[in-house]
Amino acid sequence: QVQLVESGGGLVQPGGSLRLSCAASGFVFRFYPMGWYRQAPGKERELVAVIFTSTTNYADSVKGRFTISRDNAKNTVYLQMNSLKPEDTAVYYCTRGSPPNDWGQGTQVTVSS
Repeated sequence: QVQLVESGGGLVQPGGSLRLSCAASGFVFRFYPMGWYRQAPGKERELVAVIFTSTTNYADSVKGRFTISRDNAKNTVYLQMNSLKPEDTAVYYCTRGSPPNDWGQGTQVTVSS
């Protein structure tokens, strides 16, 4: 079955960086768009970034700060997050498909001094 396992979350100070990883299994990874969503406390889940074969889309709030990438040989998608802000605090979810059909369990990212 489809499995998406996120890692790399944690506590970071404003202005810092984190890299999230999502290890995928149970499907032919290179055939699918992969994405990252996030949900902050009291807010709706929102798209952060999605990657297709080579093209990418980003939420306006993260453009220029976050970079999504994929390694089809490792069945892994990444989210490099730089210049983090307190408003980036959320649970981050890895997704398969666009729109998403499958979701990971999520990893907490907290940006605080």
